[in-house]
Amino acid sequence: MEIKLRNRSIIIQVITLLTFMFLVVAYAQLEWGLPQGVKKAALQTRGSILSSNGTMLARTVGDKRVYPQGPMAGQLLGMMGDSGGLEGLERAYNAQLSEGQDITVTIDPTIQATAERALGEGVRQHQGQYASAVVLEVRTGKIIAAASYPPFDPNHWQDYTPDDWRNHPFIDRFEPGSVIKGLTVASVLNDGLITPTTTYSTPMTRWVGGRWGSTIHDAVAHPNVLDTQGVLRYSSNVGISHIVEHIPNENLYNYLYNFGFGQSIDMPNMVTASGNLQPLNKWTDLVRTTNGFGQGMSTTTLQLAAAYNTLANDGHYVSPRLVEGESAGVSRNVVRIETSRTVRTLLRNVVRDGIPNAAGIQGFDLAGKTGTAQVVIDGKYSNNLYISTFAGFFPAQAPRITIAVMVYGAKKDYHGSMLAAPIYRDITAAVISQWATLPSQKPPAATPAPTTTPSGTPAQR
Repeated sequence: MEIKLRNRSIIIQVITLLTFMFLVVAYAQLEWGLPQGVKKAALQTRGSILSSNGTMLARTVGDKRVYPQGPMAGQLLGMMGDSGGLEGLERAYNAQLSEGQDITVTIDPTIQATAERALGEGVRQHQGQYASAVVLEVRTGKIIAAASYPPFDPNHWQDYTPDDWRNHPFIDRFEPGSVIKGLTVASVLNDGLITPTTTYSTPMTRWVGGRWGSTIHDAVAHPNVLDTQGVLRYSSNVGISHIVEHIPNENLYNYLYNFGFGQSIDMPNMVTASGNLQPLNKWTDLVRTTNGFGQGMSTTTLQLAAAYNTLANDGHYVSPRLVEGESAGVSRNVVRIETSRTVRTLLRNVVRDGIPNAAGIQGFDLAGKTGTAQVVIDGKYSNNLYISTFAGFFPAQAPRITIAVMVYGAKKDYHGSMLAAPIYRDITAAVISQWATLPSQKPPAATPAPTTTPSGTPAQR
């Protein structure tokens, strides 16, 4: 009897010990993320991410999440953790993917790879810190490419820092600089206050803003009198100060806002930043002028691309789109069709007559505008840290794509015409090759931009 009781006690102790060990393991799985059958099953049923042409970008193999294209679109895709998506599309569409639904994105793998390669070559050659580029389909706003540099391979995401995960084109804010001048000209032209041939007195410096104003400067030597076309060609801040003189603060603010600045991108789920546009009640003559040439405001590469896409799309703004099948976002008219076409001609001439080697391709009509902005550090503009930008479209008169480029912190040849413009050119060249587009029989000769009839009398300076 005593032996039976002893055996029973041992059995009870063993059962108790096994139960305790099971509870310890279960607790460890919850607290420390040890492998669990449930997690494996959830991962194995997770949906894939594909590109518009069916290229596999992310899928599950066994109990592992795999990114077959390596670092291509790495920041855009993001990565998986034990509990689900941690960054990018993996996080933004975690619910759908967890339910086994596939996600198809609008990215064109060939153009995406080209944009990443062009960014990498430009940043390395000019010793920059990071960069981004966005390519949009004009009519739909579909994001054909959203490239970041440095590269990031989500297959080995633990080997990178959080800064490497950054989806630069969507979340990095920066002052755009002179690239905004194309949009400023469109705004004032649309109000009938200038024409393409209106002339302005353009010394290299000018005091703006009255008693509480400041001296603005031009960086590129130019004639003492410029017309609107010349202001864009020579990127004259002084010229812009004349162009915005007679447009009410509220009007220019509303134009910039409707181009997409100072508000969020209407794109579901994805994390995007909104740039800054100073409140209207803080606008002075000086603020109006500096905003007119892209200083004192901020944007992202995605917002900049969407703004220039408005010019490409006959004055109609459409929200960028990334995932196929989702409903179209915000859509609005910003400037008249005639205005957008006039500005496209002006920007075509900027490339053809001003920077044909940096941003042009012989036999093809390209259009756009450069920007070079000083970086603000501790409330002051740095004298040795710059942002290089370019925004444009192709073809100039009947655009199919819009491209925006930003490079931060280049140490060599940091001007937009030297750095961002060639990246735009190289991306466009790849698109031309992919489309098998034939060049014109001969490069077209420069022609004056078409004029629009102003509602008022433009100032002649």
